[in-house]
Amino acid sequence: MTVPEREAIALEAAAVRSETAVAEPLSLWLDRRRLLIGAAVIAGLVAPLVVANFTIFQLTMVMIYGLAILGLNLLTGFNGQFSLGHSAFYGIGAYTAAILMSRSADLAYYWTLPCAGAVCFIVGIALGLPALRLQGLYLALATFALAVALPQLLKSHLLEGMTGGVQGIVIDKPDPPPGLPINADQWLYYFTFAVLLIMFAAAAGLVRSHTGRAIMAIRDHPIAAAAMGINTARYKTLTFGVSALYTGIAGALGAIVVQFVAPDSFNFLLSINFLVGLIVGGIGSIPGSLFGGVFVLFVPNIAEKVSTGLSGAVYGVILLLLIFLMPSGAAGFVRRTAAWLARLKRAANTEPIGRSTR
Repeated sequence: MTVPEREAIALEAAAVRSETAVAEPLSLWLDRRRLLIGAAVIAGLVAPLVVANFTIFQLTMVMIYGLAILGLNLLTGFNGQFSLGHSAFYGIGAYTAAILMSRSADLAYYWTLPCAGAVCFIVGIALGLPALRLQGLYLALATFALAVALPQLLKSHLLEGMTGGVQGIVIDKPDPPPGLPINADQWLYYFTFAVLLIMFAAAAGLVRSHTGRAIMAIRDHPIAAAAMGINTARYKTLTFGVSALYTGIAGALGAIVVQFVAPDSFNFLLSINFLVGLIVGGIGSIPGSLFGGVFVLFVPNIAEKVSTGLSGAVYGVILLLLIFLMPSGAAGFVRRTAAWLARLKRAANTEPIGRSTR
């Protein structure tokens, strides 16, 4: 065997070893991720069977807020468009479900979700088209105007016959399907859980697709994305519509679970809560949106229990501590912790080898 042949064989063997070294941690990470997802799904299925009805209601609202934050995350975290108007999409979805479930329409509650999503998608596209000329703070100001205007529009005399005006609309709680040994709260939890899994899986598929890569390319460098042939206007408008669709479906679920909608429930403060949940959960993280829902629901209640008169100050302190400890959100904190533990494990495995070779 000649020297060049031996060199070629050695290089080929080194390449195989390097590919194996890269593939093994990747496959291990994927296995762990699937295991965590499976464990989370099992825990979600078991939870309503072992907790009280009020806790079931709270967990259901966490999933609804997580879904709404995911909609904002698709727009802000993955596409780089800043919005302060997602409370309006949430309210439009909620009112769509309430109106369709009222006695005049009497539509089944599960059919209101696609209807609310379709209405919000159209509104998002309609808002996204003129917003193409706006970026950064100017886009945020335009969406802020929508969030401020919606409660007043819902109270107007022109729409009072349909929206109920200031009094709002009361919704009947859906009954569980016959034959299931669960109560109405448990059924709404499972219904919301199923919708959440479908929507989160769809978002993950969207992000990994060609469309998702184009959306993130626009976020990272819009000029370079346009130079590569990506239609930035189309993808920005599409992302706005899909983001509104997700938040609208969350609003419809919220109306069904709470059984009541009123204009003042969808004010600008709700948009701020969604934005805070996005930052705390992790911008650009799909699972982090669910942690953001946990923060939006539970932290204000915790602050209220600590001090009724200073609940706002307690809330601010908790928020500052979380941002200080987790500057990239809960998702980033989990990633950094996992990387730190992996480094410790590698150091522990290499140390005995180093000692034995001395």
